Amino acid sequence: MPLPQEVSDQVANLLQTTPTETSITAVILALVLATFFCYLLAKLYERYGTALSNRKHFASNFILIGPTIALIILVVKSSLALSLGLVGALSVVRFRTAIKEPEELAFLLLVIGIGLGLGAYQWLITLVSFIIIACVIIFRHSRKKKYEHHNLYLTLAGPSKNITLSSILNVLVKHCKAVRLKRFDKTKDAFEASFLVELPSYHHFSHLKSELEKLSEALNITYLDREGIS
Repeated sequence: MPLPQEVSDQVANLLQTTPTETSITAVILALVLATFFCYLLAKLYERYGTALSNRKHFASNFILIGPTIALIILVVKSSLALSLGLVGALSVVRFRTAIKEPEELAFLLLVIGIGLGLGAYQWLITLVSFIIIACVIIFRHSRKKKYEHHNLYLTLAGPSKNITLSSILNVLVKHCKAVRLKRFDKTKDAFEASFLVELPSYHHFSHLKSELEKLSEALNITYLDREGIS
């Protein structure tokens, strides 16, 4: 049964691919602001992030992701057909790199939100939201500083045979003033554990290292100064 002419015209209008006229000044402003906001967010992540991965390297991607999202929104927002095409294109993409830190995912969502807001010309909403979220990030970091005194990242990796999390914790509790487990990954053949620890003094390094090495000769031990990671 053929569709009524009025319905056919409405469908044709929705699928119209001819883009509406867009001010080139507004486009440039959206891309510049997206780049600027994502740059500021990258600096916030480098300074106030707590992820164990290389924060500086991860944050460098923000400046590419934000303007790209804004560009996509600028292109597809004027046409339903382009929007549907975008959905089809994204369905083919497969992201195989796992994001293990929830904080990394949170910042990526912020970058995407900035790109979406500026691409849709929601200047004021994006600006106010960015300022509020930035203040929350800074306040959260300053508040945690009052209660956290861990001074080292300790990463242990090696074969999982004959090594348990409880045996590692027993050694750490014996020599450290404070211990906090940040990540624990274990497979059939290997494991990796990351801790935030506070030692009474640097003289306790050798004693802690010696007892950890007794757990397994193949155990890899890495110490990192918390303040020096970025």
